Amino acid sequence: MPEIRLLDKSVAELIAAGEVIERPSSVIKELVENSIDAGARHITVEIKHGGISYMRITDDGCGIAYDQMPTAFLRHATSKIRTGDDLTGIMTMGFRGEALASVAAVAKIEMMSR
Repeated sequence: MPEIRLLDKSVAELIAAGEVIERPSSVIKELVENSIDAGARHITVEIKHGGISYMRITDDGCGIAYDQMPTAFLRHATSKIRTGDDLTGIMTMGFRGEALASVAAVAKIEMMSR
């Protein structure tokens, strides 16, 4: 009978990332939704080789404070909600704090902000 054991954290994160990021277009969708949630009026998407080797999303949204950038890549880190009660009034596309963490788990990522 196979032994049941917890997965290593790195393996668990890759599996969780697969729930959000299924293909390159999933990355673009998540990042464009982040741009929209940040109030962007202009969003540019650049890709090479169908997004496999390179993609870049630029926007004119409100940005992320430099000291908060590392936190933005942690699972369940979000600026959208603070308590369970906030879930009933969500007006944004993203709110779970999964997108950036999932992208970072499966790709090399660089973030620049204002």
